[in-house]
Amino acid sequence: MVTRRRLLGAGIATAATGLTGVSLIPVFTAKDAKRAGGASTQNTPPPIVPFQTPMPLIPVAQPVSTVGGVDRYESNVISATKQILPGLSTQLLTYDGRFPGATIKARENRPVVIVQRNGLNVPVARHLHGASVAPESDGGPMDTIAPNAERVYTYPNRQPHASLWYHDHAHHLESENVYRGLQGSYLISDSIEDALPLPKGPYDVVIHLRDARFDAAGQLVYAMGDRTRNTLLTNGVPYPYFEVAARKYRFRLANSSNMRFFTLRLSGGANMIQIGSDGGLLPAPHTTQSLFITSGERADIVIDFSSYPIGAQVFLESVASNGSVEQVMRFDVTRSAPDPSSIPSVLRALPPLPTATAHRTIVMRMDEDGRPSPQAYMDDKVYDHQRVDAHVLFGASEIWTVTNANTRAPHNFHMHLVQFRVIERNGAAPGPAELGLKDTVAVMPGETVKLQATFDTYAGEFVYHCHMLDHSAMGMMATMKIT
Repeated sequence: MVTRRRLLGAGIATAATGLTGVSLIPVFTAKDAKRAGGASTQNTPPPIVPFQTPMPLIPVAQPVSTVGGVDRYESNVISATKQILPGLSTQLLTYDGRFPGATIKARENRPVVIVQRNGLNVPVARHLHGASVAPESDGGPMDTIAPNAERVYTYPNRQPHASLWYHDHAHHLESENVYRGLQGSYLISDSIEDALPLPKGPYDVVIHLRDARFDAAGQLVYAMGDRTRNTLLTNGVPYPYFEVAARKYRFRLANSSNMRFFTLRLSGGANMIQIGSDGGLLPAPHTTQSLFITSGERADIVIDFSSYPIGAQVFLESVASNGSVEQVMRFDVTRSAPDPSSIPSVLRALPPLPTATAHRTIVMRMDEDGRPSPQAYMDDKVYDHQRVDAHVLFGASEIWTVTNANTRAPHNFHMHLVQFRVIERNGAAPGPAELGLKDTVAVMPGETVKLQATFDTYAGEFVYHCHMLDHSAMGMMATMKIT
């Protein structure tokens, strides 16, 4: 575990002021950016012509061993240079040189072991977001891998199917490290999901959506709380196209932005069918024309292109709060294909919630008065890893009432270790998109969300926090201890 003194001594990155009031330095300096492809300035890059680049499919990681029914992977966190903008090289932080990281496909009750090496000059912590794991494999914010060291993470996968993701979680670094590329998908499958006639194989596609800001040299510009990240990336490239057949596709969407919330729709007001959220399939499919997904959330949707003629172009659009529309990517219907898939009216059965054994209230807030060094708070406290904020009995099933006390700043709420159920939003029952298992939930200004979680898998210390990573890096995080 890295200590606070060692963390500061490592010269680590963020543009914000930390718990002690010490401003830390950026990971990449102007000299680094110059070596990567040109002098770094805050000027904008040349305009991007959309839909010139095919959307890359994220590769699937291959285990180095499957002996004893355990899938073993080896991974290196390294700095790498990639072309994201045409003709410009961007320096990134990556898992094994990939942006985003490779997708790991796991199986319920089949363990995965990852030997994670850190080839950077700053600490990292690999967190499997949405997973039920022992605390020593959680990748908590202070439980980091030192530069040039390695750590073994064990994921037992004793949980149902789910579209999880992994990312860096080193405190005060998580925001910038994830922004610069340290994230990827982790898919758990099981017999329940296998038995359904949903789109499979090449028609089951992972899509990571995020925003970014680049300078004139093509380098990522990082600033804490930056609201001017104006380039949208899909699987690591800006505004791509994706050739599809005239049939149904399953898209596993992950919002890997630091702070951006997406309200997504298809051009022409076409329907999409949401079939899953953070913790796997919904109980029933939900037909919608709009999908709201916050930072760190995932959503599985099915789009049926069979109603479009060959040659049609369908845009995935992002609608801002002011009503402006930005095209994120384009689907090009290029061919016909057989389609044996279908979407059952029932996808899974979730057990009834147990009787709650305890109730808690959580208040999220950040400074929004324009002060030069704003901080963010959980129950009016800035994160301190030496403090336990919530004591939970092992086996308890608790209702947490989470409120956003801000008048302008949105937040969302993420718990480590558990998938929870949303039971109430602003005094009303949750909508169909929130009826499944969740690990991250939106809490907009002035909103209150009630959720229920059962803590019956592992004891130990785990964190809960806003998954707008800039906010958690500013202190909106707390520790629960399960005993």
